Amino acid sequence: MPLTRSKSLPATENGGSDSGRSVAGILYKWTNYGKGWRSRWFLLRDGILSYSKIRRPENVNLLSPSDDVRLIGDISTDRFSRMKSCSGRSRRKHHKTIGIVHLKVSSYRESKSDHRKFYIFTATKTLHLRTDSRSDRAAWLQALASTRGIVPLQSISGEFSFVSPKDLFISTERLKKRLLEEGMNESLVTECEQIVDSEFSEAQEQIKLLHEERTKLLDALRQLEMANLEAETSGIHDNVYQLRNHKYPSLRRGKYSECSTSASSDGKQEFEDITEEDEASFHDTKESFSEPDVGSVHTHFKRRTKLPDPAEKERGVSLWSMIKDNVGKDLTRVCLPVYFNEPISSLQKCFEDLEYSYLLDQAYECGKSGNILLRALNVAAFAVSGYASTEGRHCKPFNPLLGETYEADFPEKGIRFFSEKVSHHPTVIACHCEGKGWKFSGDTNLRSKFWGRSIQLEPVGILTLEFDDGEIFQWSKVTTTIYNILLGKLYCDHHGIMQIRGNRQYSCTLKFKEQSILDRNPHQVNGFVEDVTGKKAATVFGKWNDSLYYVAGDGLNKASASLLWKATKPPPNVTRYNLTSFAMTLNELTPGLEEKLPPTDSRLRPDQRHLENGEYEKANEEKQRLERRQRMSRQIQESGWRPRWFEPQEESERYKYKGGYWEARDDKSWDDCPNIFGEFTEEVVDCA
Repeated sequence: MPLTRSKSLPATENGGSDSGRSVAGILYKWTNYGKGWRSRWFLLRDGILSYSKIRRPENVNLLSPSDDVRLIGDISTDRFSRMKSCSGRSRRKHHKTIGIVHLKVSSYRESKSDHRKFYIFTATKTLHLRTDSRSDRAAWLQALASTRGIVPLQSISGEFSFVSPKDLFISTERLKKRLLEEGMNESLVTECEQIVDSEFSEAQEQIKLLHEERTKLLDALRQLEMANLEAETSGIHDNVYQLRNHKYPSLRRGKYSECSTSASSDGKQEFEDITEEDEASFHDTKESFSEPDVGSVHTHFKRRTKLPDPAEKERGVSLWSMIKDNVGKDLTRVCLPVYFNEPISSLQKCFEDLEYSYLLDQAYECGKSGNILLRALNVAAFAVSGYASTEGRHCKPFNPLLGETYEADFPEKGIRFFSEKVSHHPTVIACHCEGKGWKFSGDTNLRSKFWGRSIQLEPVGILTLEFDDGEIFQWSKVTTTIYNILLGKLYCDHHGIMQIRGNRQYSCTLKFKEQSILDRNPHQVNGFVEDVTGKKAATVFGKWNDSLYYVAGDGLNKASASLLWKATKPPPNVTRYNLTSFAMTLNELTPGLEEKLPPTDSRLRPDQRHLENGEYEKANEEKQRLERRQRMSRQIQESGWRPRWFEPQEESERYKYKGGYWEARDDKSWDDCPNIFGEFTEEVVDCA
């Protein structure tokens, strides 16, 4: 059995002399969080990559004696040396293949952050692989590249040429002439011709049936290929080595990779380098508008890019010990230590929905220019984008005190936002935001239940978007469930139907698909925009944590999809809170801001500020003190308390911004705003 040891070799156009040889070796494959990276035996032969488990290498017959194999990696050579040394003492069994990848319908790329890792994308899964060295990875990538020369792919999206049954015919002239030459009478010759024609007609019918079956099969394969392309809406970057034949235009576009999150994926911690910076740019809509740069165009300061370094070392707390007696209860009324909080309040978290407010600016401009369909599509993208910041966010925001407020003045985005806790029982938060040609408002009541292994959050309330030209869109949020509270990898999922209702030409329906245990393509959002007659004007699809695309009509030709929205990449300074770059700025006290704020603003809340600074003992003490005040909120509300900046609507349970906040801010007129975070007594509560 000829075996050779290989390092990285110069790449050739068709794989060089190795194009006809098999390649084998040990690679580390990510399995799951319980087992982590596991060594597997990989064999690349004839365009098929197979892998198997390795138990006792001396008892596994990994290769046959006739194999012409090039080994990659020192560990592969060492294992074979051990195998050979034990070959005379034990009977070796053939290895059992546990996975096969057909490379002609796959793609792969190298990791940008780890010189030992690379990824193979198929239509159903992603293999996360790791070598022992940079040179070993280069050798494997060269071997994968060489398959392009030996396994060309004729795309099923290409044109197929075959003869239709109606184009088939048969001539009996030669047969007739030959029979007449033999002296047969003409009536017998005519009978022979009829027999031949009859037999050919039967054969033609069979060919016709085969033709129809083949046509149906090809149509099914085309749909399957398109489904595989749709499975993951992230594009293949220029440095992704595609194992496809690029002479076919439908594949040359590189619009979609065939990657889908699989059971092999480990998620963000191990593979955080698979981000949007690795993906190709989709062609955007023609009526495109770039998001304003967040910087110092309208401000005299630069917003922060990281949280303060913690002053103390964090202490872990058992979640089960805190909530085992609260199964089935409303978690908004359960007192948890500050360890389970993130350093922002629910008022500030409402403003996170406006991170991609440029989509509403685009929607306004589209409507002005007469493209009302693209306006509706941008509104749909905005409604989905608000969920992107929830990816990896496992901590609970602070529950505001009754009357607590939050303002956000972002001139670089062209928006001003304000929110207030207007009711304690039930907990209701109202917000109002003004942008370039639009106003956004809403009130939300979040009902939460703990069910042992998961927490379910049911939002109650309506969000309203009104443009200056009078067009209005309204929608409600979908259900959020946080899984694996006690054991396993903690993650959240959003699921349900979102109806975005417009008062004019278009409305939109979006379905957030609920993630199943074995779902290899989570976070999916699919839907459509329809006109007042119920006709589909556009189809949208994507992922709530990544991007959203649209195509005109019923969406059959998704290869021509256009990008509506793309989530920003995670910040380089990630903490355990997994805050986005935008979220990190929400609790910041920028220069000169503190003296302008009312005493009710969330930035002035002491327990939240201590948590952000990493002063955990002080944060816990302040949180317990303020929660004593929080427990009196119902008494305060029942005593006739009314919100300062919002008023309830008589015809519904909704709240409307009554104005005056920004004017009071300019005048620093906060006399009627109590210091809700200061020291208090029962008498103070009675006065309130």
